[in-house]
Amino acid sequence: MEQKLVSIVMGSDSDLEVMKQAAEMLEQFGIPYELDIVSAHRTPDKMFQFASEAHKRGIKVIIAGAGGAAHLPGMIAAISPLPVIGVPIKSSNSIDGWDSILSILQMPNGVPVATVALNAAKNAGILAAQIIAATDPKILEKIIEYKNLLRQQVVEKSKKIKK
Repeated sequence: MEQKLVSIVMGSDSDLEVMKQAAEMLEQFGIPYELDIVSAHRTPDKMFQFASEAHKRGIKVIIAGAGGAAHLPGMIAAISPLPVIGVPIKSSNSIDGWDSILSILQMPNGVPVATVALNAAKNAGILAAQIIAATDPKILEKIIEYKNLLRQQVVEKSKKIKK
């Protein structure tokens, strides 16, 4: 079995539609990942065990998505020594997503969570890949290719508009 490098967790299966975008980006970069539901409020023991043991299993980066009160990324960051990327999710009980954004963004000094935009799990996947690329030349090359592709797409769209 291939060693998983990134763990994608979410507070509820209702978050899967957003969080699968992170998985898609990791697949594009060829980075093995795991995916699970870990609720800070409904399964605190599972969350504590996950956060305290992820690094022992070879995980390098954790992507945690949550809506509403959105405590999952911060609680994981409080326990795990790994970098945590928080994805605020606009959920059914959300206040336009601001509650989720601020819950993840406003972490106290000493407990950082890298926070992406609302529902931006794609960016979380890219950021996780970039973190891994810092020590993996093969992934770094894929990131460079991806950035070149983005640049080329803009050049092509610019040419098209000018016509």
